[in-house]
Amino acid sequence: MSAPHTSRKVLGRLSLPERTFVADALRTETVGGVLLLVAAVAALVWANVPALSDSYDSVSHYHIGPAALGLDLSVAHWAADGLLAIFFFVAGIELKRELVAGDLRDPKAAVLPVVAALCGMAVPALVYVLTNVVGDGSLDGWAVPTATDIAFALAVLAVIGTSLPSALRAFLLTLAVVDDLFAILIIAIFFTDTLNFAALGGAVAGLAVFWLLLRKNVRGWYVYVPLALVIWALMYNSGIHATIAGVAMGLMLRCHPHEGEQHSPGEHIEHLVRPLSAGLAVPLFALFSAGVAVSGGALGEVFTRPETLGVVLGLVVGKAVGIFGGTWLTARFTKASLSDELAWADVFAVATLAGIGFTVSLLIDELAFEGDATLTDEVKAAVLLGSLIAATLATVLLKIRNSRYRRMTEDEERDEDLSGVPDIYEQDDPEYHLRMAAIHERKAAEHRRIAEEKAAERAAELARLAEVAGGAGEENNRRA
Repeated sequence: MSAPHTSRKVLGRLSLPERTFVADALRTETVGGVLLLVAAVAALVWANVPALSDSYDSVSHYHIGPAALGLDLSVAHWAADGLLAIFFFVAGIELKRELVAGDLRDPKAAVLPVVAALCGMAVPALVYVLTNVVGDGSLDGWAVPTATDIAFALAVLAVIGTSLPSALRAFLLTLAVVDDLFAILIIAIFFTDTLNFAALGGAVAGLAVFWLLLRKNVRGWYVYVPLALVIWALMYNSGIHATIAGVAMGLMLRCHPHEGEQHSPGEHIEHLVRPLSAGLAVPLFALFSAGVAVSGGALGEVFTRPETLGVVLGLVVGKAVGIFGGTWLTARFTKASLSDELAWADVFAVATLAGIGFTVSLLIDELAFEGDATLTDEVKAAVLLGSLIAATLATVLLKIRNSRYRRMTEDEERDEDLSGVPDIYEQDDPEYHLRMAAIHERKAAEHRRIAEEKAAERAAELARLAEVAGGAGEENNRRA
């Protein structure tokens, strides 16, 4: 007789270590997302106030750097190619950690976020292509609406104050990690025109030295930071986008702890670098990329030009349909079922939230329409508008279920035995139940004591009332 088949749950409760890691990572990303939001607004104000707009262009296009090394770049260029290398370095570490210790380690668990992310990139690209084929527009921007900005999405969650359960937050984070991986591949494959093989060979040699030093357990930032700068400069001059260097170095770090280590080198370095990425690199990139002229007429034209309309529809419709469809198909054909605590409406709300594309979308826009400043700015406006629409729709959908999320979050965080571990993770621990039994026994003893005191007080009160009633009757009899 065959054993009964146990249905696997989709978006079930995270393990405690994974939940702790996700909480720490998302906390930093949320702060960074708020700074990103502030930087984007500042860029729009700076670029659209008549008295300031000229200075925005002057600062953005101001060139600095050694021309002899091929690094005489504008400030905006430094932000896109230099600072974003830090962002992609952290993305590389995140991806490596997911592959060796996170959800992507288990092929069965990895199927869901990978398929959802792939569908969440393929459908927006298809929507863009169809829109531009019908409207006779340029197909160069097909990759613009494929990226999700996790920091911006978390900033929206922070602003609207929703208590999204950790399983959905982890799903969103893993989606973004896989999304970043494929965005990196898109940049490397489709946006590399010419190659300088000498510089590329030097970058590969530098990466080999970087890997060897890591394997030899050589320590010291003064070794790795100069080497990383050399690798980055060589990668930039090779013709491949310089952010690829950051990803490659991130993937080389060891992300599983050895015996006696509390944290792996990758986790330790990510903890140090993530605030720099989320708090400085990405907001500065936003400051010098999001500054586009916006007016009522310009926003209206977003819906009339096929390139910009394709981006908006890709982010708002393509992302939601792609991620939701990929998740549903995975559950359908792997015979998995959704977690009992969630509904498919929750998955659709998160899929809609993933339509917020910003950092990588703006980067791909600059690469796709390089040489056409007008179209580049129009597509940037489309990215901003599409992200705003997606954020608004997600806010409405998430707020409808927010009371349910709040109860789930409270259950996840409840720690009645004060052990430092949420009770929901201790249900199989006998010591937890003994601690809870002792707590309930103390409470029961306290309630019995209070009950005895109240019973004694009630008995005394009844006795006093009886004496009063008896005395009154005797007096009446004597008067009678």
